[in-house]
Amino acid sequence: MENNDSDGVTSRSQNQSQFIKQEEVARGKWLSLNKITYKDPHGQERIWESVCRTTGSADEADAVFVIPILKRTLKYDCVVLVKQYRPPMKAYTLEFPAGLVDKGETPEETAVRELHEETGYSGKVKHISPVTCLDPGIGNTSVRVVTVEIDGDEDINTSPKPRLEETEFIDILVVPMEELLNKLNEMARTGVVIDSRVYTYAVAMEQTRKVKKVVP
Repeated sequence: MENNDSDGVTSRSQNQSQFIKQEEVARGKWLSLNKITYKDPHGQERIWESVCRTTGSADEADAVFVIPILKRTLKYDCVVLVKQYRPPMKAYTLEFPAGLVDKGETPEETAVRELHEETGYSGKVKHISPVTCLDPGIGNTSVRVVTVEIDGDEDINTSPKPRLEETEFIDILVVPMEELLNKLNEMARTGVVIDSRVYTYAVAMEQTRKVKKVVP
């Protein structure tokens, strides 16, 4: 039997799934493998395997990813992306700048710091999302999405110099907003794996531009 709740969501039952317990199976430096026992809406106990960060915070997002918008006089607005090799993918990926929230640091501070470290650009936070989930079928990693505006006319941003760690090897791409989706498709054809968040953003921007004006 289906029921409509107050939010307009159709559910198959009034009962809800419930968490029972979580047991750690293995642990590395950054990640742990866990076995989660939960009860489904029919009351049956089930097992789910999950990967969790060992550096997570109980009261804040684990990480941020940054949507950096570069604005310059007489030039198209651009998105700043980073290309790097990701061992789990066995390939290079194209992503938004991102990073873990350090202890005692706000998500806004993390976003500005990570953007500067990875790209050399300095910017101002324009919008920050609530805590959101990242690949919840695999793990419990939580992130905040932070939009940062970069004034490309400022001296500090005319010749940006990243401050990468010894283990980081990052290429920076500055792509005009109007060319973003085509650029992503072009790079995908060369074997670069596009981060789903970047591609979703590009599709949304493309759809927004193509919305026809409604004439009454």
